[in-house]
Amino acid sequence: MRAILACLLLCSAFAASARAAAPSEETIAHGKALVDAGDCTGCHTADPTKPFAGGVRIDTPFGAIYSPNLTPDRKTGIGAWSDQDFYNALRFGIAPDGSRYYPAFPYPNFSKLTRSDMLAIRAYLATLTPFANQPPPPQLRFPLNFRIVMRLWNFLFFRPGILQPDQQKGTDWNRGRYLVEGLGHCGGCHTPKNFLGADKPERALTGGRVGGWFAPRLDGTARSGLKSWSVDDIAEYLGSGRNGKSHADGPMADVVVNSTSRMSDDDVRAIAVYLKSLPPGPLERAVVAPSEASMKSGAAIYAHQCIACHEADGSGAPRIYPPLPGNALLQSADASSTLRVILDGAQTVTTPRAPNTGSMPAYAKQLSDQQVADVTNYVRNSWGNAASAVTADQVAKARKPQ
Repeated sequence: MRAILACLLLCSAFAASARAAAPSEETIAHGKALVDAGDCTGCHTADPTKPFAGGVRIDTPFGAIYSPNLTPDRKTGIGAWSDQDFYNALRFGIAPDGSRYYPAFPYPNFSKLTRSDMLAIRAYLATLTPFANQPPPPQLRFPLNFRIVMRLWNFLFFRPGILQPDQQKGTDWNRGRYLVEGLGHCGGCHTPKNFLGADKPERALTGGRVGGWFAPRLDGTARSGLKSWSVDDIAEYLGSGRNGKSHADGPMADVVVNSTSRMSDDDVRAIAVYLKSLPPGPLERAVVAPSEASMKSGAAIYAHQCIACHEADGSGAPRIYPPLPGNALLQSADASSTLRVILDGAQTVTTPRAPNTGSMPAYAKQLSDQQVADVTNYVRNSWGNAASAVTADQVAKARKPQ
């Protein structure tokens, strides 16, 4: 009898301990906010009916990688993982079986998170509906198809560790830096990469190519960066997908819909404060102006195709049709995003902060390569803008599937 009573007491103690160790509602809510800030759904949801079940194809210069299942399914997801397994994945890029992840999973950024934030993310993911989904294996070229190569990559380019606050800076700045350099992994798109796919730290946030688009500079460079944007401009853009200067399109539109528009006003503003503090980075090569003939042809095309929405002076209708004078994306050294918009058209994203929509038709079938080049040169070099000439060959290359 005493043995039975002792067993019951022991079981009761274990149950009480388990209940005490269960994450609180506040922790789970905090984890959800962190998941939103990290744009986890954008990379881990291929089928909208199975959120976070993975399978999204991520193309890299070295081949394709498919995102893993983050739901608590025990066989194909992370349901059988321990907290330490999850911590090791984010801090060190190490899978439960000891293999190394590829940096398409941005563990070099996630390594900067605090342990408590990592476990809050884990707590939220554990509340998701489990879905059985085994994504395809990576399709990478030799020698990167062998994960052991990642040990050398990590030795060369990865330094794990928490991002320490700068005591000389304010709370907003430090929070913004934590989100930009850590959880938000903005450098994944906005920082150029070396030939092995690692960030070029000396060119941090000076723009990078992503799937046929160009993620623009986020530093304080005058024409193609954020020098002309205020903190409020940046915060409005992140929160709504548009502001008085530009609209989100391409990969950034997805980031706004799945991530930044869901973030708190305080966090969005903190990102804006940090980005606005960045000084101008290394300058691009000198601008090579387009020919007079290209500008004249572009002006005629603009007058026929674009003037109705963007106006003769390029002023457009801010927050509906973005203004063109002073537009930082237009003046980027890499014109890929401008070409994508002209060829494919654009649709303004709808967010809770800005539910009204606007659209631009595609001109891929209406205009030749030379005509697209000419009108691109015109809008990139009118109304005080200045950017290097675009050629018909560049347009032809942009038409091809990326």
